[in-house]
Order: sequence, then C-alpha cells, then structure tokens
Amino acid sequence: MTTRRSLLSLALASALPPAFVRHACAADVDRFTLGVASGCPRPASVVLWTRVTGADLPDKLEVRWELARDEAFSDIAERGVEIVDSAWAHSVHVQPAGLEPSRSYWYRFGALGARSAAGRTRTAPAANSNEILNLAIASCQRYDQGHYAAWRHMADENLDLVLFLGDYIYEYASAPNAGRVRRHEGGLVTSLRQYRERYAQYKSDPALQAMHARAPWIVVWDDHEVDNDYARDQSQTLDPMFALRRAAAYQAYWEHMPFPPAMRPKQADMRIYERYDWGRLARIHTVDDRQYRDPQACPREGRGGSNQVMLKECPQLLDEKRSLLGIEQERWLAEGWSAEHRWNLLAQQTLMARFSSRDPNADAVSAPQPSPGRSQEG
Repeated sequence: MTTRRSLLSLALASALPPAFVRHACAADVDRFTLGVASGCPRPASVVLWTRVTGADLPDKLEVRWELARDEAFSDIAERGVEIVDSAWAHSVHVQPAGLEPSRSYWYRFGALGARSAAGRTRTAPAANSNEILNLAIASCQRYDQGHYAAWRHMADENLDLVLFLGDYIYEYASAPNAGRVRRHEGGLVTSLRQYRERYAQYKSDPALQAMHARAPWIVVWDDHEVDNDYARDQSQTLDPMFALRRAAAYQAYWEHMPFPPAMRPKQADMRIYERYDWGRLARIHTVDDRQYRDPQACPREGRGGSNQVMLKECPQLLDEKRSLLGIEQERWLAEGWSAEHRWNLLAQQTLMARFSSRDPNADAVSAPQPSPGRSQEG
C-alpha cells in the first residue's frame, strides 16, 4: 500500500544525487538524536546547529534546513542545503544572514528521509534599540551528579538568551560505587572519538535538548571540556602529548556547539572570545581563560594545574607579567569595553579576584572564625 509518507520519502530520495540515494533510510529512523540548537545571535543573523547521527552514514551527505517566521513553517524566511562530512562528525553549522532584528524564528533540518525536531531562536535587537534582555546563566553541568532539573525549569521560562560559562562536559570517568544517579559512559576522555561520545551522552538528555531548542545560546569553555585545570599547552599531568589531546577536544567542542563555520578550530587553536551587542542595553564580551593563560604558579612537584599556596611562599603570584587572558586578548577586551551601552557583561569562566578562606600571609593553618552573628561562607 502506498502511503503519503512513502511518497514523500521517494520524492526526497529522488532529489538527491545518486551517491546519496543508496544511504537513504526510512523516514521513521531518527537521524537527529542529539537535538537542535542555535547561537551567536546578531541583529541580522544567527547560527543553526545539529548533527546527523546513526549507523551506516556516508562520508558526505546533504542536510536541508529551513528557517521560518512562524512555528507552522508556512512563512519560510530562508532555506538551503549543507554538505556535511564524517571528518567533522556530520555536524551542521548554518549561519543565515539578512534576517530581521529582534525577531523570533523557527528552524528544522532534514537528511536521509528524516526530519529533526523544530527549534525556536531569535535575533538580537538593532543597534539603536532599548529592548530589555531576559537571560539565564549556567555552567558546570556534570552529567553523572544528577538530573538536569534546572534545564527543565528554564525551558518553561520566556528567555531571550542563555549564557553558558563553561564545563559543558566533564572528562572524568565516574567513580566506582559512588552511588551516582547516572554514570558517564567510558573512562577518562582523551581522544577525539571519546570526546564525541561524551558530548553525545550529554546531549542525549531531554531537558538539555529542550533548552537548546528554546532559545539561542552564547557559550564559552572552561577546563573540563579538555582537562581539569589545564593552562595553555600544559595539562594537569604534564602530558608531553597534550597538544594532540587539546586539538581533539577543541574539534569535538566546535562540532557540538552552535558556532559559525568561521570559528572552526585549526588543530589545537580555536578563538572563542567575541562580542555580542544587545541593542543599546548591553555588550556581552565572551573571553577565554584557558587557551592563552600562563600556567598556574607554584604547582605541586611533578604536576600542573592549581594548588593552594601561601603568598609569601610563592612570589610568582606577584609577577606583573603573568596573564590570565594573554596580552592580545587583554588588549582586545580593553579596546572593546563600551561606554555607549548601559551594561558591559563579561562572560567568563573563573573567579574575578583572589579567593582565600584565610590570610595568605598568616602562618596559621586554620580558617578564620566567623564574626558573632554572621555566617561563614564556604
């Protein structure tokens, strides 16, 4: 019996070049198991993302995309076809331009006879707009330490934007017998394949998928997208092959985030620091505290990464040449700080100032006692 679905599948397959026809699948096979996402909103553009998944994918395949002004997709603003390949995990990064500022759009993808879920996004306001901004800030979503109730709640909010400030994944293996609600699949992540699998596990979460499909995101990384406490080209374990691991991690990060094609990494380098204006209200500066920083001062013997040290025992901490952002990024940030916007928002990964529970110049080991009537923060 010929059905409407089978006719549609035949029509889609007939429109593909012969090289792709042999890989066409039934329309009821989900090829978009990691969901959809959007990001990097500008007044006239936004980035649309997905990744084609499943067994027996060809090396290259066509992915169709549509961007509509309405949820029913009866008013199409833009549509097109992207060729994606296995070298970049069949990830799709589309950046339609010429859009209207401060407007909601809906988008979806199609490939191999399957169609993705639809997502909603929006563009930023025009430069002279005084429009308000409803945003959420999130970070450090370790999958094996609990369910994503916060994402479920957030998806019910009317948000314009999500700022994600790092640690989208964690590279650790789950501890044995740790009583976690759910566990990481596999051990410590070090290779491109393993990073891809870890992102796929995180992105399989329905609540996270729902929030990605609800509003555009602006994202930066911290350390766990690569390795705990890494700094520039130095890992916590002083791995001499760390550059290869960092390159794999950066590639997998780009493959799974709504970044434009222009931000695709080049081996172990990927620039993520950028600016996003929200009308006259705010300028958002996204910075990178990991790739260009000086390694942490006074580490433990044979180790990299952070360490608790006394200031008097670590004079390197007072070296004015040390930098968290690197000279070039520091200059970029200073030159872009805006006096024309009511707010400058610094989207970054780490503490803004030195933190200590005791006087770093004191000899006492114990933390200071709280004042009477006041609580002591941990």
